[in-house]
Amino acid sequence: MRILLSNDDGYLAPGIQTLFDALINHASVDDLVLIAPDRNRSAASNSLTLLDPLRITQHQPKIYSVNGTPTDCVHLGINGALSYRADMVVSGINNGANMGDDVLYSGTVAAATEGRFLGKPSIAISLCGEQHFASAAKIVVDLLEDLHTQDLDANTIININVPDLPFEQIKGVKVTRLGKRHASETVVKGVDPRGGQMYWIGPAGSAADAGEGTDFHAVESGYVSVTPLQIDLTHHAMLKTMHQWIDKKWPNPH
Repeated sequence: MRILLSNDDGYLAPGIQTLFDALINHASVDDLVLIAPDRNRSAASNSLTLLDPLRITQHQPKIYSVNGTPTDCVHLGINGALSYRADMVVSGINNGANMGDDVLYSGTVAAATEGRFLGKPSIAISLCGEQHFASAAKIVVDLLEDLHTQDLDANTIININVPDLPFEQIKGVKVTRLGKRHASETVVKGVDPRGGQMYWIGPAGSAADAGEGTDFHAVESGYVSVTPLQIDLTHHAMLKTMHQWIDKKWPNPH
């Protein structure tokens, strides 16, 4: 298995470095290349850089950085900027959770999404904290051992969140759905040294839908959360209602 490894925290982040070290010599990995942003690009979501040139810098034989977003990195890594031909994309280990509504903003999930857009099986992995990256790395390594034997839908992205615990203290692994957060906190206002008004985006809201079966509940209970995500955002249950409304307002000749 040939893996393209990326993230949104930057190529020097401890999470991606820990995962790189865990995967580089593992029996299930035939080859590995790391291509990640040159700096922290958290919450970049699925943005692509279209108005400025992108540049790739090689730091070691298998480690590259890009002056762009996580999506840029995976796009370049798979779509011809490197001679490397990946079989799959692994994004992470992120420093912090990507659960519930987080997945809409997450650069970590976005890197995996871009891999899936480009036809590669993709995994996003996040540690719900900033200490036990080795625990999350072991989860990835264990999962990859038989991932190739699983019949996963082509539109599926696997989103994994790992409690920030030593591996031996993790209770197990649960398949979950996305929970939901309360609305984010209000913006934080401040004044810069020249007297101008400035603003910071407020903290993410606390968990609102965090009952049993959600990613929030699993992690809070000491379990790894594994959530299958899909790219199709169509609200299929609403199609009939929308047809009735639009067809009445703007009748179409048959």
